Amino acid sequence: MSTQKILIIEDEIKIARFLELELQYEGYVTQQCHDGRVGLDVATNDTFDLILLDIMLPSLNGLEVLRRIRQVSEVPIIMLTAKDEVMDKVMGLDIGANDYMTKPFAIEELLARIRTALKNTTVSKKDSNTLSIKELNIDLGMRMVSYKNTTIDLTKTEFDLLYFLMKNKNIVLTRNKIIDSVWGYEYMGDTNVVDVYIRYLRSKIDDKFNMKFIYTMRGVGYLLKDE
Repeated sequence: MSTQKILIIEDEIKIARFLELELQYEGYVTQQCHDGRVGLDVATNDTFDLILLDIMLPSLNGLEVLRRIRQVSEVPIIMLTAKDEVMDKVMGLDIGANDYMTKPFAIEELLARIRTALKNTTVSKKDSNTLSIKELNIDLGMRMVSYKNTTIDLTKTEFDLLYFLMKNKNIVLTRNKIIDSVWGYEYMGDTNVVDVYIRYLRSKIDDKFNMKFIYTMRGVGYLLKDE
């Protein structure tokens, strides 16, 4: 019996229940969510082997849910939607979806794609969830940061910002790019919030350990160097 766990984020309850029954019949462990924000919370606070994610969701659309999940996890994600537009597919795949299916679909095909996505996840969770730069380590699964053997306590936003910088190491990131990726496209506040949180990170990492990680590119933005 499979112990692989699949999260279904689908607002149409009948479809979600149908998928759940079919997946359970195949031996998968399942969990349902019918709202984008709830689904995002569940996806980022629990561990799943694969996520089925609808695009048209209340509260937060599937593309935004996908984007935010990708900030902290590389879990395989298959997008489901009633739309059959090329741009929707391109956007989903560009953001990080592993596959894409348009409703209505044959359950046999979906099951085959799920098996393929799971099979293709060859990198171990430990390796795929860990980033390291100059002995600064970030563990996505545990949401922990450490320098050498010292744990660094970060808030959720500080952690998300550091992860985004590390994931894009040696790349200059503008304030707007950081805002979109860490705070989200819906954020309407001042971009100076980035400067504030960069100072927080420097205080807890660069200054504390007397190591230079985060660099300012005056008039452009910030980057994290591993050199």
